[in-house]
Amino acid sequence: MEPIDRILIVDDDPEIRGLLVDYLVRNGFDALPAANGREMWQMLDRHAIDLVVLDLMLPDTDGLLLCRDLRARSSLPVLMLTARGEEADRILGIEMGADDYLVKPFSPRELLARIKGILRRTRALPPNLEAEAQRCLAFAGWKLDTATRVLTGPDGVVTPLSGAEYRLLRILLDHPNRVLNRDQLVELIHGREAEPYDRAIDVQVSRLRQRLQDDGRDSRLIKTVRGEGYVLAAAVQGLPSCD
Repeated sequence: MEPIDRILIVDDDPEIRGLLVDYLVRNGFDALPAANGREMWQMLDRHAIDLVVLDLMLPDTDGLLLCRDLRARSSLPVLMLTARGEEADRILGIEMGADDYLVKPFSPRELLARIKGILRRTRALPPNLEAEAQRCLAFAGWKLDTATRVLTGPDGVVTPLSGAEYRLLRILLDHPNRVLNRDQLVELIHGREAEPYDRAIDVQVSRLRQRLQDDGRDSRLIKTVRGEGYVLAAAVQGLPSCD
């Protein structure tokens, strides 16, 4: 039997927590509830969690800060729930490392689809790369281990990546020197159509540039093609290992 994915639901509303836990269990997941940040950390210490559904508004702390702290400790996928649909709130969630966001009110079916999509994208390798033959992708002095998802810089320093940052980098590395527009990147990273005025991709590109120390006005690695999208301007070499 395949292992059952365990989802942690962090929401201060007991009715929503109970509804989502029951719905996910009925649909083949193991689901655990947490009412606040303190309980979230306790659950993460006690259980192996595959994905966190995190409410933005919690009584003891800001969900954005929790997401930031969680991202600093691990690459665990995070789906953020927000009662506010403003673009600024969604962008803040992405900036703090959330893999995707869902605006309340939402249907349990949509939540289920988002969770499945995040888990699938987190674990999937692009079909054009053989994991065993090309475990390491080398570019511009950087190395990305596709098995451990460790990014190592030219100076040997390891740089942490969120799940969304890793997927964005993989997509760019799989299509070097090719312009990808925002709609294509949203679909490839989040598995959904871009919403009007959706700036999530711009934020994630900016974060990835920071990780790659390429965040100046004249970015040399990830270039902006005005009116079109982004391009990774580097040769990419596949290696058996990053050693």
